[in-house]
Amino acid sequence: MHFLGELILILLTTVLLGQLFARFNIPAVVGELLSGIVLGPALLNLVKPNDIISLFSQFGVILLMFLAGLESDLDLLKKYFKLSFTVAGIGVVLPVIFMGLASYAFGMKPLEAIFIGIVFAATSVSISVVVLKEAHQLQTRAGTAILGAAVVDDILAVIVLSLFTTFSHEGGKSGITNNFFINLLIEAAYFVVVWIIYKFIAPYFMKIAEKLDVNYSVVIASLILALTMAWAADFVDLSAVVGAFFGGLAIRQTPQYKEVNSSISAIGYSVFIPVFFADIGLSMTFDSFFKDIWFILVMTVLAVVSKFWAGKYSSEMFGFSKNEANIVGSGMVSRGEVALIVAQIGITHHLFPEDIYSSLILVIIITTVLSPFILNHYIKKAN
Repeated sequence: MHFLGELILILLTTVLLGQLFARFNIPAVVGELLSGIVLGPALLNLVKPNDIISLFSQFGVILLMFLAGLESDLDLLKKYFKLSFTVAGIGVVLPVIFMGLASYAFGMKPLEAIFIGIVFAATSVSISVVVLKEAHQLQTRAGTAILGAAVVDDILAVIVLSLFTTFSHEGGKSGITNNFFINLLIEAAYFVVVWIIYKFIAPYFMKIAEKLDVNYSVVIASLILALTMAWAADFVDLSAVVGAFFGGLAIRQTPQYKEVNSSISAIGYSVFIPVFFADIGLSMTFDSFFKDIWFILVMTVLAVVSKFWAGKYSSEMFGFSKNEANIVGSGMVSRGEVALIVAQIGITHHLFPEDIYSSLILVIIITTVLSPFILNHYIKKAN
Protein backbone atom coordinates (compact mmCIF):
# COMPACT_ATOMS: atom_id res chain seq x y z
CA MET A 1 0.00 0.00 0.00
CA HIS A 2 3.08 2.25 0.10
CA PHE A 3 2.38 3.09 -3.55
CA LEU A 4 -0.97 4.68 -2.67
CA GLY A 5 0.81 7.28 -0.54
CA GLU A 6 3.21 8.01 -3.41
CA LEU A 7 0.32 8.28 -5.85
CA ILE A 8 -1.48 10.76 -3.56
CA LEU A 9 1.69 12.88 -3.35
CA ILE A 10 2.21 12.79 -7.13
CA LEU A 11 -1.38 13.72 -7.99
CA LEU A 12 -1.55 16.47 -5.37
CA THR A 13 1.79 18.00 -6.39
CA THR A 14 1.09 17.83 -10.14
CA VAL A 15 -2.26 19.60 -9.64
CA LEU A 16 -0.83 22.32 -7.37
CA LEU A 17 2.28 23.03 -9.46
CA GLY A 18 0.29 22.75 -12.69
CA GLN A 19 -2.18 25.34 -11.40
CA LEU A 20 0.64 27.60 -10.17
CA PHE A 21 2.33 27.63 -13.58
CA ALA A 22 -0.99 28.05 -15.40
CA ARG A 23 -1.62 31.20 -13.31
CA PHE A 24 1.54 32.71 -14.82
CA ASN A 25 0.50 31.69 -18.36
CA ILE A 26 3.10 28.91 -18.43
CA PRO A 27 1.92 25.48 -19.65
CA ALA A 28 0.64 23.41 -16.72
CA VAL A 29 2.68 20.47 -18.00
CA VAL A 30 5.87 22.27 -16.88
CA GLY A 31 4.60 22.15 -13.29
CA GLU A 32 3.72 18.48 -13.70
CA LEU A 33 7.24 17.72 -14.95
CA LEU A 34 8.79 19.67 -12.09
CA SER A 35 6.65 17.81 -9.55
CA GLY A 36 8.73 14.70 -10.18
CA ILE A 37 11.95 16.66 -9.69
CA VAL A 38 10.61 18.16 -6.42
CA LEU A 39 9.30 14.86 -5.00
CA GLY A 40 12.10 12.64 -6.32
CA PRO A 41 15.78 11.99 -5.50
CA ALA A 42 16.81 15.37 -6.96
CA LEU A 43 15.22 17.36 -4.08
CA LEU A 44 12.88 16.01 -1.37
CA ASN A 45 13.43 12.27 -2.05
CA LEU A 46 9.86 11.45 -0.96
CA VAL A 47 9.13 9.34 -4.05
CA LYS A 48 11.63 7.08 -5.79
CA PRO A 49 11.28 5.55 -9.27
CA ASN A 50 9.78 2.07 -9.02
CA ASP A 51 8.08 -0.56 -11.18
CA ILE A 52 4.50 0.45 -10.32
CA ILE A 53 5.08 4.13 -11.08
CA SER A 54 6.84 3.09 -14.30
CA LEU A 55 3.83 0.94 -15.26
CA PHE A 56 1.39 3.82 -14.63
CA SER A 57 3.73 6.10 -16.59
CA GLN A 58 3.88 3.77 -19.61
CA PHE A 59 0.09 3.51 -19.67
CA GLY A 60 -0.12 7.30 -19.32
CA VAL A 61 2.00 8.02 -22.40
CA ILE A 62 0.07 5.41 -24.41
CA LEU A 63 -3.24 7.09 -23.47
CA LEU A 64 -1.76 10.51 -24.26
CA MET A 65 -0.71 9.48 -27.76
CA PHE A 66 -4.01 7.64 -28.30
CA LEU A 67 -5.78 10.93 -27.50
CA ALA A 68 -3.44 12.77 -29.90
CA GLY A 69 -4.50 10.36 -32.64
CA LEU A 70 -8.18 10.83 -31.75
CA GLU A 71 -7.83 14.61 -32.16
CA SER A 72 -5.75 14.55 -35.34
CA ASP A 73 -7.00 15.45 -38.79
CA LEU A 74 -5.90 12.65 -41.11
CA ASP A 75 -6.37 14.81 -44.22
CA LEU A 76 -3.94 17.37 -42.80
CA LEU A 77 -1.49 14.60 -41.85
CA LYS A 78 -1.60 13.32 -45.45
CA LYS A 79 -1.25 16.85 -46.83
CA TYR A 80 1.89 17.56 -44.78
CA PHE A 81 3.44 14.08 -45.00
CA LYS A 82 6.37 15.27 -47.17
CA LEU A 83 7.08 18.06 -44.71
CA SER A 84 6.79 15.67 -41.75
CA PHE A 85 9.19 13.24 -43.40
CA THR A 86 11.68 16.03 -44.18
CA VAL A 87 11.53 17.45 -40.63
CA ALA A 88 11.94 13.95 -39.17
CA GLY A 89 14.78 12.96 -41.50
CA ILE A 90 16.83 16.10 -40.87
CA GLY A 91 15.84 15.93 -37.19
CA VAL A 92 17.46 12.49 -36.91
CA VAL A 93 20.60 13.34 -38.90
CA LEU A 94 21.48 16.64 -37.18
CA PRO A 95 21.53 15.35 -33.55
CA VAL A 96 23.63 12.34 -34.61
CA ILE A 97 26.15 14.67 -36.31
CA PHE A 98 26.15 17.54 -33.78
CA MET A 99 26.06 15.48 -30.61
CA GLY A 100 28.25 12.75 -32.02
CA LEU A 101 31.01 15.25 -32.83
CA ALA A 102 30.62 16.96 -29.46
CA SER A 103 30.82 13.62 -27.61
CA TYR A 104 33.94 12.74 -29.60
CA ALA A 105 35.44 16.11 -28.61
CA PHE A 106 34.74 15.22 -24.96
CA GLY A 107 36.86 12.08 -25.32
CA MET A 108 34.35 9.39 -26.34
CA LYS A 109 35.33 6.65 -28.76
CA PRO A 110 33.79 7.00 -32.27
CA LEU A 111 31.13 4.30 -31.74
CA GLU A 112 30.25 5.69 -28.29
CA ALA A 113 29.94 9.19 -29.77
CA ILE A 114 27.65 7.99 -32.58
CA PHE A 115 25.41 6.15 -30.12
CA ILE A 116 25.06 9.25 -27.91
CA GLY A 117 23.90 11.09 -31.06
CA ILE A 118 21.34 8.31 -31.64
CA VAL A 119 20.04 8.73 -28.07
CA PHE A 120 18.97 12.26 -28.98
CA ALA A 121 17.66 11.42 -32.47
CA ALA A 122 14.06 10.64 -31.48
CA THR A 123 11.50 13.28 -30.49
CA SER A 124 9.01 12.76 -27.66
CA VAL A 125 5.93 14.57 -28.93
CA SER A 126 3.87 13.73 -25.82
CA ILE A 127 4.97 16.94 -24.07
CA SER A 128 4.27 19.10 -27.13
CA VAL A 129 0.82 17.50 -27.55
CA VAL A 130 -0.29 18.83 -24.16
CA VAL A 131 1.00 22.36 -24.86
CA LEU A 132 -0.65 22.36 -28.30
CA LYS A 133 -3.94 21.12 -26.83
CA GLU A 134 -3.91 23.79 -24.11
CA ALA A 135 -3.35 26.46 -26.77
CA HIS A 136 -5.90 24.92 -29.19
CA GLN A 137 -3.13 24.47 -31.78
CA LEU A 138 -3.24 20.69 -32.23
CA GLN A 139 -5.25 20.84 -35.49
CA THR A 140 -3.34 23.72 -37.06
CA ARG A 141 -0.91 22.92 -39.85
CA ALA A 142 2.05 23.51 -37.47
CA GLY A 143 0.53 21.14 -34.90
CA THR A 144 -0.16 18.55 -37.60
CA ALA A 145 3.40 18.84 -38.93
CA ILE A 146 4.77 18.27 -35.41
CA LEU A 147 2.61 15.17 -34.88
CA GLY A 148 3.44 13.68 -38.26
CA ALA A 149 7.16 14.41 -37.94
CA ALA A 150 7.32 12.92 -34.44
CA VAL A 151 5.77 9.63 -35.60
CA VAL A 152 8.13 9.39 -38.61
CA ASP A 153 10.97 10.51 -36.33
CA ASP A 154 10.39 7.57 -33.97
CA ILE A 155 10.38 5.12 -36.86
CA LEU A 156 13.60 6.54 -38.36
CA ALA A 157 15.29 6.57 -34.95
CA VAL A 158 14.42 2.89 -34.44
CA ILE A 159 15.84 2.06 -37.89
CA VAL A 160 19.05 4.00 -37.13
CA LEU A 161 19.34 2.24 -33.74
CA SER A 162 18.80 -1.15 -35.40
CA LEU A 163 21.43 -0.38 -38.06
CA PHE A 164 23.93 0.73 -35.44
CA THR A 165 23.48 -2.32 -33.21
CA THR A 166 23.56 -4.64 -36.24
CA PHE A 167 26.76 -3.32 -37.79
CA SER A 168 28.66 -2.17 -34.69
CA HIS A 169 28.59 -5.69 -33.17
CA GLU A 170 28.33 -4.06 -29.77
CA GLY A 171 24.61 -3.62 -29.33
CA GLY A 172 23.48 -7.21 -28.99
CA LYS A 173 20.15 -8.19 -30.48
CA SER A 174 17.99 -5.29 -31.68
CA GLY A 175 14.58 -6.32 -32.95
CA ILE A 176 12.73 -9.62 -33.25
CA THR A 177 15.61 -11.28 -35.11
CA ASN A 178 19.32 -10.61 -35.48
CA ASN A 179 18.82 -9.76 -39.17
CA PHE A 180 18.21 -6.05 -39.75
CA PHE A 181 16.51 -6.52 -43.12
CA ILE A 182 14.08 -9.14 -41.81
CA ASN A 183 13.25 -6.78 -38.93
CA LEU A 184 12.62 -4.02 -41.46
CA LEU A 185 10.22 -6.26 -43.41
CA ILE A 186 8.37 -7.15 -40.20
CA GLU A 187 8.03 -3.44 -39.33
CA ALA A 188 6.76 -2.72 -42.86
CA ALA A 189 4.21 -5.53 -42.45
CA TYR A 190 3.07 -3.87 -39.22
CA PHE A 191 2.07 -0.73 -41.15
CA VAL A 192 0.16 -2.84 -43.68
CA VAL A 193 -1.80 -4.33 -40.77
CA VAL A 194 -2.35 -0.81 -39.36
CA TRP A 195 -3.86 0.24 -42.70
CA ILE A 196 -6.16 -2.82 -42.72
CA ILE A 197 -7.29 -2.04 -39.15
CA TYR A 198 -7.91 1.60 -40.07
CA LYS A 199 -9.80 0.82 -43.28
CA PHE A 200 -11.80 -2.27 -42.41
CA ILE A 201 -11.55 -3.54 -38.83
CA ALA A 202 -11.96 -0.44 -36.62
CA PRO A 203 -15.36 0.73 -38.01
CA TYR A 204 -16.95 -2.74 -37.68
CA PHE A 205 -15.30 -3.40 -34.30
CA MET A 206 -16.75 -0.19 -32.85
CA LYS A 207 -20.17 -0.83 -34.43
CA ILE A 208 -20.32 -4.26 -32.76
CA ALA A 209 -19.16 -2.76 -29.43
CA GLU A 210 -21.95 -0.19 -29.57
CA LYS A 211 -24.55 -2.97 -29.74
CA LEU A 212 -23.28 -4.70 -26.58
CA ASP A 213 -25.35 -4.30 -23.43
CA VAL A 214 -22.29 -3.51 -21.31
CA ASN A 215 -21.40 -0.24 -19.59
CA TYR A 216 -18.80 1.74 -21.58
CA SER A 217 -18.48 -1.09 -24.13
CA VAL A 218 -17.42 1.42 -26.81
CA VAL A 219 -14.67 2.84 -24.59
CA ILE A 220 -13.46 -0.64 -23.62
CA ALA A 221 -13.40 -1.70 -27.29
CA SER A 222 -11.38 1.41 -28.23
CA LEU A 223 -8.86 0.65 -25.47
CA ILE A 224 -8.57 -2.96 -26.62
CA LEU A 225 -7.84 -1.75 -30.16
CA ALA A 226 -5.36 0.94 -29.08
CA LEU A 227 -3.51 -1.28 -26.60
CA THR A 228 -3.29 -4.09 -29.15
CA MET A 229 -1.77 -1.75 -31.72
CA ALA A 230 0.63 -0.34 -29.09
CA TRP A 231 1.64 -3.85 -27.99
CA ALA A 232 2.11 -4.95 -31.61
CA ALA A 233 4.30 -1.89 -32.32
CA ASP A 234 6.42 -2.68 -29.28
CA PHE A 235 6.62 -6.35 -30.34
CA VAL A 236 8.09 -5.44 -33.75
CA ASP A 237 10.55 -3.10 -31.98
CA LEU A 238 8.81 0.17 -32.82
CA SER A 239 7.73 2.53 -30.05
CA ALA A 240 4.42 1.61 -28.37
CA VAL A 241 3.38 5.28 -28.63
CA VAL A 242 3.42 4.97 -32.45
CA GLY A 243 0.89 2.13 -32.22
CA ALA A 244 -1.25 4.07 -29.75
CA PHE A 245 -1.27 7.10 -32.07
CA PHE A 246 -2.44 5.01 -35.04
CA GLY A 247 -5.06 3.43 -32.77
CA GLY A 248 -6.40 6.92 -32.11
CA LEU A 249 -6.43 7.69 -35.84
CA ALA A 250 -8.38 4.48 -36.51
CA ILE A 251 -11.04 5.38 -33.91
CA ARG A 252 -11.16 9.00 -35.11
CA GLN A 253 -12.95 8.00 -38.34
CA THR A 254 -15.75 6.21 -36.44
CA PRO A 255 -18.98 7.88 -35.21
CA GLN A 256 -18.11 6.87 -31.64
CA TYR A 257 -14.88 8.86 -31.40
CA LYS A 258 -16.37 11.77 -29.37
CA GLU A 259 -17.60 9.43 -26.64
CA VAL A 260 -14.22 7.67 -26.62
CA ASN A 261 -12.32 10.97 -26.50
CA SER A 262 -14.36 12.23 -23.55
CA SER A 263 -13.99 9.03 -21.52
CA ILE A 264 -10.30 8.38 -22.27
CA SER A 265 -9.46 12.02 -21.44
CA ALA A 266 -11.08 11.55 -18.02
CA ILE A 267 -9.18 8.30 -17.38
CA GLY A 268 -5.86 9.63 -18.66
CA TYR A 269 -5.71 13.14 -17.26
CA SER A 270 -7.05 12.19 -13.83
CA VAL A 271 -4.38 9.59 -13.00
CA PHE A 272 -2.06 8.09 -15.59
CA ILE A 273 -0.86 11.11 -17.60
CA PRO A 274 0.15 13.17 -14.50
CA VAL A 275 2.12 10.14 -13.27
CA PHE A 276 3.87 9.93 -16.66
CA PHE A 277 5.03 13.55 -16.43
CA ALA A 278 6.08 13.20 -12.79
CA ASP A 279 7.98 9.98 -13.60
CA ILE A 280 10.22 11.85 -16.07
CA GLY A 281 11.24 14.22 -13.25
CA LEU A 282 11.80 11.32 -10.84
CA SER A 283 14.70 10.13 -13.04
CA MET A 284 16.61 13.33 -12.37
CA THR A 285 19.46 13.68 -9.88
CA PHE A 286 22.17 16.32 -9.54
CA ASP A 287 24.94 13.83 -8.64
CA SER A 288 27.03 14.48 -11.75
CA PHE A 289 25.89 18.05 -12.41
CA PHE A 290 28.98 19.94 -11.22
CA LYS A 291 31.46 17.26 -12.30
CA ASP A 292 30.15 17.18 -15.88
CA ILE A 293 28.78 20.74 -16.06
CA TRP A 294 30.40 21.63 -19.42
CA PHE A 295 29.37 18.35 -21.03
CA ILE A 296 25.78 18.86 -19.81
CA LEU A 297 25.62 22.48 -21.00
CA VAL A 298 27.11 21.79 -24.45
CA MET A 299 24.93 18.71 -25.02
CA THR A 300 21.78 20.54 -23.88
CA VAL A 301 22.40 23.43 -26.29
CA LEU A 302 23.11 21.05 -29.18
CA ALA A 303 20.07 18.89 -28.31
CA VAL A 304 17.81 21.95 -28.50
CA VAL A 305 19.44 23.57 -31.53
CA SER A 306 19.66 20.42 -33.68
CA LYS A 307 15.93 19.63 -33.43
CA PHE A 308 14.83 23.28 -33.54
CA TRP A 309 16.79 24.03 -36.71
CA ALA A 310 15.59 20.82 -38.38
CA GLY A 311 11.95 21.73 -37.77
CA LYS A 312 12.29 25.44 -38.46
CA TYR A 313 14.22 25.42 -41.73
CA SER A 314 12.44 22.36 -43.15
CA SER A 315 9.08 24.06 -42.53
CA GLU A 316 10.22 27.30 -44.15
CA MET A 317 11.24 25.30 -47.25
CA PHE A 318 7.60 24.12 -47.48
CA GLY A 319 6.18 27.64 -47.32
CA PHE A 320 5.43 27.97 -43.60
CA SER A 321 5.67 31.46 -42.12
CA LYS A 322 8.62 32.26 -39.87
CA ASN A 323 6.60 31.91 -36.67
CA GLU A 324 4.84 28.71 -37.82
CA ALA A 325 8.28 27.29 -38.59
CA ASN A 326 9.47 28.30 -35.11
CA ILE A 327 6.47 26.46 -33.60
CA VAL A 328 7.34 23.30 -35.55
CA GLY A 329 10.99 23.58 -34.52
CA SER A 330 10.21 24.08 -30.83
CA GLY A 331 7.65 21.25 -30.92
CA MET A 332 10.42 18.83 -31.91
CA VAL A 333 12.84 19.72 -29.08
CA SER A 334 11.54 17.42 -26.32
CA ARG A 335 13.19 13.98 -25.98
CA GLY A 336 11.40 12.44 -22.96
CA GLU A 337 10.62 8.74 -22.67
CA VAL A 338 11.98 7.69 -26.09
CA ALA A 339 15.49 8.99 -25.40
CA LEU A 340 15.37 7.50 -21.88
CA ILE A 341 14.59 4.08 -23.37
CA VAL A 342 17.42 4.33 -25.95
CA ALA A 343 19.84 5.48 -23.22
CA GLN A 344 18.79 2.46 -21.13
CA ILE A 345 19.55 0.17 -24.10
CA GLY A 346 22.95 1.83 -24.40
CA ILE A 347 23.92 1.36 -20.75
CA THR A 348 22.67 -2.26 -20.78
CA HIS A 349 24.86 -3.12 -23.80
CA HIS A 350 27.83 -0.96 -22.68
CA LEU A 351 27.58 1.34 -25.69
CA PHE A 352 28.90 4.37 -23.80
CA PRO A 353 30.82 4.95 -20.51
CA GLU A 354 28.70 4.33 -17.40
CA ASP A 355 30.03 7.47 -15.68
CA ILE A 356 28.21 9.77 -18.14
CA TYR A 357 24.85 7.97 -17.94
CA SER A 358 23.48 10.32 -15.24
CA SER A 359 24.59 13.34 -17.26
CA LEU A 360 22.83 12.06 -20.38
CA ILE A 361 19.63 11.50 -18.38
CA LEU A 362 19.96 15.04 -17.04
CA VAL A 363 20.30 16.47 -20.57
CA ILE A 364 17.23 14.49 -21.71
CA ILE A 365 15.16 15.82 -18.82
CA ILE A 366 16.38 19.42 -19.25
CA THR A 367 15.34 19.39 -22.94
CA THR A 368 11.99 17.91 -21.92
CA VAL A 369 11.40 20.68 -19.35
CA LEU A 370 12.65 23.45 -21.68
CA SER A 371 10.51 22.29 -24.61
CA PRO A 372 7.10 23.54 -23.37
CA PHE A 373 8.60 26.95 -22.48
CA ILE A 374 10.04 27.40 -25.98
CA LEU A 375 6.89 26.10 -27.71
CA ASN A 376 4.60 28.27 -25.60
CA HIS A 377 6.73 31.34 -26.37
CA TYR A 378 6.29 30.95 -30.15
CA ILE A 379 2.60 30.04 -29.87
CA LYS A 380 2.01 33.29 -27.94
CA LYS A 381 3.91 35.27 -30.61
CA ALA A 382 1.60 33.82 -33.25
CA ASN A 383 -1.55 34.99 -31.44
